[in-house]
Amino acid sequence: MTLKNLYGVSKLSDEQILNLKSAATRARINAITMVQAADSGHPAGAFSGIEIFLSVYALANLTPNNCDNLNRDNIIISHGHTSPGVYAVLAEFGFIDALEAVKNFRRCGSVFQGHVVREIPGIDWDTGNLGQGLSAGVGYALAQRARNFKNNVFVVMGDGAQTKGQLAEARRIAINENLNNIIALIDNNDIQICGHLDEIMKINLKEVWRADGWNVLECDGHNFNELFNAINQAKNFKNSPTVIICKTLMGKDGCAMEGTNEYHGKAPGEKIYFDIIKNLKGDENLLNTALEARKNNLPQKYFGREIKPITPNIETGNVITYEPNIKTDNRSAFGKALAQIGKLNYKNPDKTPILVFDCDLMPSVKTDEFKKYCPENFVQCGIQEHATATISGAASAGGVISLWADFGVFGIDEVYNQHRLNDINNAGNKLVLTHTGLDVGEDGATHQCIDYIGLMRNMFGWKIIVPADPNQTDRATRYMLKTPGCICLAMGRSKREVIKEFADDNFKFEYGKAIKLRSGNSGSIFALGYMTQIALKAADKLSSEKNINLNVYCVSSPLAPDLNAIREACNTKFILTVEDHNINTGMASIMALEMMKNNLHAEKFKNLGPDNFGPSGSSSDVRKLFGLSVDGIINAVNELI
Repeated sequence: MTLKNLYGVSKLSDEQILNLKSAATRARINAITMVQAADSGHPAGAFSGIEIFLSVYALANLTPNNCDNLNRDNIIISHGHTSPGVYAVLAEFGFIDALEAVKNFRRCGSVFQGHVVREIPGIDWDTGNLGQGLSAGVGYALAQRARNFKNNVFVVMGDGAQTKGQLAEARRIAINENLNNIIALIDNNDIQICGHLDEIMKINLKEVWRADGWNVLECDGHNFNELFNAINQAKNFKNSPTVIICKTLMGKDGCAMEGTNEYHGKAPGEKIYFDIIKNLKGDENLLNTALEARKNNLPQKYFGREIKPITPNIETGNVITYEPNIKTDNRSAFGKALAQIGKLNYKNPDKTPILVFDCDLMPSVKTDEFKKYCPENFVQCGIQEHATATISGAASAGGVISLWADFGVFGIDEVYNQHRLNDINNAGNKLVLTHTGLDVGEDGATHQCIDYIGLMRNMFGWKIIVPADPNQTDRATRYMLKTPGCICLAMGRSKREVIKEFADDNFKFEYGKAIKLRSGNSGSIFALGYMTQIALKAADKLSSEKNINLNVYCVSSPLAPDLNAIREACNTKFILTVEDHNINTGMASIMALEMMKNNLHAEKFKNLGPDNFGPSGSSSDVRKLFGLSVDGIINAVNELI
């Protein structure tokens, strides 16, 4: 039997309540069988949330027929470890086949993973780390608003994670943006892994949410009438978002699992399993069916739906060309291109909305002009980077181009895990980092972001662009905004000379291409981003004074080494890499690995870059300390020769 979606129903009939109660029993039978068959999982929390999951999926404008559309309600399951309960409930509404989930839960290669994933219809965000689901909900709500949709965003959470800082950040941003279409539900079973909530970390749930301005409702989380009344009441609030604190029993109807933390994260074992099945009047042969099926190969058709980042539909405008006599900073070139593109597409219903996020750094990261032209698409998040990173990613999954600009150490080092989850979710957010490398010398080691390439290379979907000058920055910004997927644009803060070869309206940015700006057979230099200007000065000096002629390549895509350029360089006497990034994890190490994989050999190979955190000082002095000056490059070349 497939449950009927009850979207728009204000009061339950006796028959509907009976159907929901029967579904809750079936869901518990299937959920506990999943965990026992896998001998792994989180059964007690799944049991306490069954009625909440059923009520949310029943009342949401979300069905198997519209779940791949953008214009419908969103549901975020923040405590993703309750996946057995979620999968069992999704089966009740026809999103998936219950038996396939029972047989394949936590099997290698199965879509029915231990924590919920977007590949399963009806799931809008992969969740793992607790406390980040509300941020995802805020992102989806902002995307709904930007597209002029009038839908609700439901976020279901556990109570143990309510003390997390990211959740508090998201609460405040939701209020600041008046996102009254968010309905959060807390499964308040008062138990987490190590015991009762107050034994671990005290929190007054009602007052915490009220203090931040949310509407607060309470209900019995196992009573369908109370759940439906609370959800429908929340839908009618127009002043603020709403949280519903649902009082539940850990392990509800799970016999020995009830009221204890013992089965928070482990299978019940056969004795307790069969006690539960008997109590719920379930089929005792179901477990054997699942165990037998797990001996076979996985059926290919249950590997899940394909999730792709949206393909932006925008006008990118005419390029801005900076002449060689102009000296400006890359961040300003980015800001001008962003504002131009924003103005060109703002409030055009046929174009993909562009949302820009800020963490109190608008003048420094140069998004102020975008705000001037596109005020309703500018989101001020305050100094709350953890939530902002997730919000930006989820908003892109919700159907907008989302761009977050921040300083390097705040925008990546501080929120690495959030970007990892954006990658896992196949989001499409655009991360713009200013003040990267050693270009923020005076601020010292804490603010010198010399590890962003090393961090991003750990992921699988991210691209990084490190532009060399304002013209390349202008073109790279346009490329980034129209290209699907997660892309990071990284640059410093100082004014840079224009590279004359790039000062041309016909100059285009090509991801993965190392641009040769000088030619010679004495050796080859690969320079990352704005280090190109310094490398060119060194090469020109060597050529004029010592007749040493070098290939100089401008590298702007360090994660995508240019094999043709590397092959060409291997035919010279040496390769020298120049980057203001950790010498062990940046461009040089990626190039060296690529050379080994492709059986390419350089006669000599040397990398210049920071081998430690830098001190405070002018950026030129700090670079000089690590050999990243004209003289330092010349000395390295002389050593190689």
